[in-house]
Amino acid sequence: MRLKTMAAIALAGLTLAGAAPAMAQNAAPSFFGFFARPSNFGNGPGYGYSSIRRTVVPYNGKYAPGTIIINTSERRLYLVQPNGSALRYGIGVGRDGFRWSGVKTVTRKAEWPSWTPPAQMLQRRPDLPRYMPGGIDNPLGARALYLGSTLYRIHGSNEPETIGQAVSSGCFRMTNDDVTDLYERVRVGTKVVVLN
Repeated sequence: MRLKTMAAIALAGLTLAGAAPAMAQNAAPSFFGFFARPSNFGNGPGYGYSSIRRTVVPYNGKYAPGTIIINTSERRLYLVQPNGSALRYGIGVGRDGFRWSGVKTVTRKAEWPSWTPPAQMLQRRPDLPRYMPGGIDNPLGARALYLGSTLYRIHGSNEPETIGQAVSSGCFRMTNDDVTDLYERVRVGTKVVVLN
């Protein structure tokens, strides 16, 4: 009985191996034919990635742990930690004429947020959709942190190659992986200090 079972398994393996070249002609590797492709949060092959990686740096400034500090000239976001350090993330910032500074709080958090371009943006770009549901193609990416009563957000991006550049209309872009990490670490009410 055991010998028959082993022979059946071996025969099934040879049959699948013989079918592998035919399956390889399809775009997806055979492994992902059986299992869902894991999310790369916009950082993997085919989606681009940012060369600016999240890292821990020393911090001895005046802001309390839990504060988000955005340095637009550095194009970096810092989350102050309680042990004399900060998490540093790469960000995309507002292009010339769209940079701002001030102190805000996170008033709302959203996963895979929908996007409704504001009227000011539609005046500049009438080709934009009037509404876009949340998802991987949405320009707000995987997560969004809304800043005060402004139109500005810290959000993910489906264009991770723009991290480190000045391309937005005033929002702060992060890779989807980084914004998801930040989203899990902060709460509504978090203080956000934006420096020019």
